[in-house]
Amino acid sequence: MHLRSLSPVLFATVFVIACAPQSDEQGVPAAATPDASPAVGQANVQDDESQKDVVKIAVGSADHTTLVAALKAADLVNALANAGPFTVFAPTNAAFDKLPKGTVDDLLKPENVDKLRGILQHHVTTSVYDVADLTDGMTLSMADGGSVTIKKSGSDVTVDGAKIVASVRGSNGMVHVVDAVVVPVAK
Repeated sequence: MHLRSLSPVLFATVFVIACAPQSDEQGVPAAATPDASPAVGQANVQDDESQKDVVKIAVGSADHTTLVAALKAADLVNALANAGPFTVFAPTNAAFDKLPKGTVDDLLKPENVDKLRGILQHHVTTSVYDVADLTDGMTLSMADGGSVTIKKSGSDVTVDGAKIVASVRGSNGMVHVVDAVVVPVAK
């Protein structure tokens, strides 16, 4: 009978200890550490069942790590994870490597975020275009306010000279993998 009367007390003690905020080595509660705060924004919604959005397509591609790093540095990840619709012309790592040496590192610096954002937005239009929808001489308005021109020659399709080498449909648009960075015309 004495053991039975201890059971509720023991349970309550274990429950309180288990639910108490944990601390790091310095005694700082886990909830107060920066890494403990939940990630916010549409890009951080966990959904392993639905079709991937254009951001998750890029994140899942080993050939687009530079693009993903640039999107993060320009704070555009959540914008592109929203409903869209978007068509993204996504330069590969090799495309970024074609730029003059040091260009990518320079663009990733915090003081160049506006320039980086402009270049990345020049790769996005707010409509969905399959390759079959793109016609020779077509002009697309891009998210940066500029435009690009589509050229078709046989089965080759280019966007201001960047060749579309693959396409993937996402839940909020289309990703066309391109072999060059599409640099906006200086305004």
